[in-house]
Amino acid sequence: MKNETRICTRCILDNTVPDIAFDEDGVCNYCRQFDAIAGDSFNDFRGDDYLNELISSIKKKDKGRKYDVIVGVSGGVDSTFLVHYAVKNGLRVLAVNFDNGWHSEIAVSNIRNILEKLGVDLITYVVEYDEMKDLLLSYMKAGLPWVDIPTDLALMATLYKVASDSNVKTIFVGNSFRTEGKQPTEWTHGDTKQLRFIAKKFGKKEIKTFPMLSPFKLFYYGAVKGIKMVRPFNFITYDKASARAMLEKEYGWRDYGGHHHESAFTKFAIAYWLPKKFGIDKRKITYSAQVRSGLLDREIALELLNQPPYDPNLMEEDKNYVIKKLGITTEEFEDIWKAPNKTIFDYPSYLPLFNKYLKHALFLFKYILPFKPMMGYELEVK
Repeated sequence: MKNETRICTRCILDNTVPDIAFDEDGVCNYCRQFDAIAGDSFNDFRGDDYLNELISSIKKKDKGRKYDVIVGVSGGVDSTFLVHYAVKNGLRVLAVNFDNGWHSEIAVSNIRNILEKLGVDLITYVVEYDEMKDLLLSYMKAGLPWVDIPTDLALMATLYKVASDSNVKTIFVGNSFRTEGKQPTEWTHGDTKQLRFIAKKFGKKEIKTFPMLSPFKLFYYGAVKGIKMVRPFNFITYDKASARAMLEKEYGWRDYGGHHHESAFTKFAIAYWLPKKFGIDKRKITYSAQVRSGLLDREIALELLNQPPYDPNLMEEDKNYVIKKLGITTEEFEDIWKAPNKTIFDYPSYLPLFNKYLKHALFLFKYILPFKPMMGYELEVK
């Protein structure tokens, strides 16, 4: 049947996921991409050797500087553990937090506790809230799936800006393909060209304090200034449950309820906006990655997927909180909600140009990143 749901025989991704394809064994291309990345990112003794050599190189290279490495902190398990990992390996850490006005009290407390106990300095970049609010609201009015794109873009821009201003050459980020997976481009892509267009078309505020990172500026930071972004979790055996227990015991870390729930707006975007308006459940991506990594049983993942992301009553409370904090009425929210759903292809972006010259872009990325970006692996499995 044409509309029959087909699920990967290895993970739990199905044919509702954009650009998915299955081989003769029913295994999806996302799984094959995972295997290709794992082939370059060993998390055994080879990963330990790579990180030990990298850390030793950072210490020697940055001997005369105040800090060795930038670590972005959100108050979540991954970023908090990454600060712990860097300090325990003898690196001088400068923590960076991007404040978009939506952090939960628990997340802020988690950041404060570990940084104080480890003696780590913190730089917090604050965007004028009315400006941030206008951008988030603009993405909602644009009818796009991932309405928290401004936060993602600003965080990346902030990390590079602080690294440049502080003369730090290495940025540690807590992403891991083994626990988070690869997001479909159609669901989550965002760039500064698209942001400027959406802000102008749907927004009311001029962009003044919001940090911008264009592809050209990224190339400047990476190739000219020599700032490199590293993903240590790709090379270590990382058990999130054990990490959480350790953080709770040593630093008083507290759970805020779910993946990326450290921000009220991100929580709303993932658990309310995406599934209810677009039928997109990002847990499929996360659970699938964990199934491939052997961290989650496939049958349990399928069962979890049949349950709501979290308490439906709390969802309504959170939705009402978001409406109030955005400064709109319930009627205005309903108008936005009922408006037609759009995709990233409905608005100008760098994506068409990037796809057209993908091989050239991948060549340039060699000067920016110390690892092959995920789109490079996408080409391999197509």
